[in-house]
Amino acid sequence: MEITVKQHKSPGLPIVHHSKYVCDFPLKHRFCMRKFHAVLRYLRSDGIISMKQVLEPREVTQEECQLVHHPDYIHRFFNGLTSKKEQRVSGVEWSPGIVSRCRHETGGTILACHLALVRGLACSTGGGTHHAFAAHGSGYCLINDMAVAATVMLKKKLARKVLIVDLDVHQGDGTASILQHAENIFTLSMHCGSNFPFTKQSSDLDVSLRDHAQDEEYLHEVHDVLPYVVDTFNPDLVIYDAGIDPHKDDELGRLDLTDTGLYKRDKYVIDFLISQGIPVATVIGGGYSRSLETLGKRHTIVHRAASKVWMDRQL
Repeated sequence: MEITVKQHKSPGLPIVHHSKYVCDFPLKHRFCMRKFHAVLRYLRSDGIISMKQVLEPREVTQEECQLVHHPDYIHRFFNGLTSKKEQRVSGVEWSPGIVSRCRHETGGTILACHLALVRGLACSTGGGTHHAFAAHGSGYCLINDMAVAATVMLKKKLARKVLIVDLDVHQGDGTASILQHAENIFTLSMHCGSNFPFTKQSSDLDVSLRDHAQDEEYLHEVHDVLPYVVDTFNPDLVIYDAGIDPHKDDELGRLDLTDTGLYKRDKYVIDFLISQGIPVATVIGGGYSRSLETLGKRHTIVHRAASKVWMDRQL
C-alpha cells in the first residue's frame, strides 16, 4: 500500500478509522471495545473533524505481522488455534471478530504512518497495543501494531529511523521485547513504575514515575526527555502512543494527570516533533473507565491537540 499526496489530499488533519475497530465483545469486560466508535462520534459532534478527513485502513497481512511476531503464533491466532491458557493470559477470548478487529487496527497504524510521511501528521482512533509479545498476547493486546508498523516502514524504505514514544501509564513491555535488537527503531517508555507489567522489559529508554505524579512533574519529565532522545537518535518518523491512563480518574492508572495535563502533554509532543520536521503518527493507547462517554471524550484529547497543531502550523 503506497500513499501519495494526490490520493489523500483531503482537507484537514488525516484521521484513520474503521468500523471494524469494534467487534462483538462482552459489555462488562474491563476493555471497553465500544470506545473506538465513541472517539470518532465525539470528534464529529464537537466539530473537531469532518468525515472528509476520515480514511479507512486495510487489514494487516499475515506476512507483515510475521516481521515481528513468531509465524506459529500468528498462524494460530488468525485461525482460532490459540489455547484457552493463551487467551486467559491475553485477557481476550478468541473470536473471528477479534482477529478482524486487530488486523484492521494494525492496518490503521500502518496507514497513519504512511499518511504522516506524506502530510506530516496523522491520527488513528485506535492502536497502541504495546503489551503484545512476539509469541503471545498480553494485557488485552494481541498484535503489536506499533512494532509491526515501524518495521513495515523500514522494510519498505519509507523511513530510516523510527522512534516510538510510549506515554501510556503502563510500560510498553511487548514493544521493548520485540524491538530490543532493532537498531533503527528506538523505544521510549514513560510509565508508572509500580503499575502493570510487574516484570518490566528493557526499552531503549525507560522513565519510571512515582505513584500520583501530577501534571507539573509529569510534563517536566516529558520536556526533559523528548528533546534528548530526538537529538541523539535523529528519527525521521515518530509513532506516538498517547495513552490516557495517566489520568487521575483512570481506573487502572496510579498517576494524577488532569485533562489539561494530558492536552498539554499531547500538544507539546506533537508540536515539538513537527517543529523539528519529524512526521508523527498518533495512536490512542490505554484508558479505563466504566463510563463510555468519559472514556470516549478523554481519548479525543490527542486528536484535539493534533488538530490545534495542524491549524497553528498550517500543515
